[in-house]
Parts: sequence; structure tokens; C-alpha cells
Amino acid sequence: MTIEFRLNGRAATVTASPWRRLLDVLREDLGFTGTKEGCGEGECGACTVLIDGEAVNSCLVAAGQVSGREVTTIEGLGGDALHAVQDALVRFGGTQCGICTPGIALTAARILAREPDADRARIRELCAGNICRCTGYQLIVDAIIDAAGHIKSEEP
Repeated sequence: MTIEFRLNGRAATVTASPWRRLLDVLREDLGFTGTKEGCGEGECGACTVLIDGEAVNSCLVAAGQVSGREVTTIEGLGGDALHAVQDALVRFGGTQCGICTPGIALTAARILAREPDADRARIRELCAGNICRCTGYQLIVDAIIDAAGHIKSEEP
């Protein structure tokens, strides 16, 4: 089946079974390897992408479900520059092994787009679907708070 959608702001077309996991289509067919596989069961959040602005586990999405929709991977999050949350994660040391980082960055971008004034407790709640075994989350939350401040200061 030919599946047409928008990927990171550009038209994308792929021929694949509509039942294949979006995760596999992104990584294997389209070469967007920034999306990581963790558990393959929708529990860890490593494979998080944005579909029409909503954070979803791409291991649980059939490729046919993105037909006509907008998919954003970590490669497209900031466009030509780092997104504020990517920059903050690097500056605050909110990354270690890197497996969870793309999913956390996309989840954080969704948080900042929808709830830019979220406090630490709310951020932790909204990030609950992203498991990180390395950082302990404190630096991740610090980075998201910092990124929110940067985004607010850039608003007209």
C-alpha cells in the first residue's frame, strides 16, 4: 500500500503494509533512526513521535494510521536548529545513554506547546510514559523548565 503523509514538515510517501509498525517504517524504510525502539510494547516511550502534535508511541501505531497526517520525529523537531528543549537537555546534562532522549524531547516539546506553564509536578506527570534508567529525571525536568522560559521569552 502507498502511504502518503507529512514527515517533519515535508511530503513523504512510502510503500509498506498498512499494518507495519510506524517505528519500523520510520527507521528501516525512511532512515529516520533517531526514533529508538526500547520495549516494543508502548511502555517505555523511547519511540515517541508526534502525530498531529500529539506524543504517541510509534511502536503501537500501524503505518496506515498516519496516512494524510503530520508526523514529527526527533530529526524534524527543531527544523534547521535545535528546538529549545533539545538545547536545554544538552546544556543541563539531561541525557546520558541517549536511548530515551529523542522520546523525552518530543514529549517535552508537546508539553511546552500545550502546557507551557506546567510546574515540576505536572511535568513529571506528563513525562511518566518516558522511562529513563540513567538520569533520575531531575535534570530532564530542569531542562524542560528552562526551555519553557526560553520559549516564553521569544514570544512576541
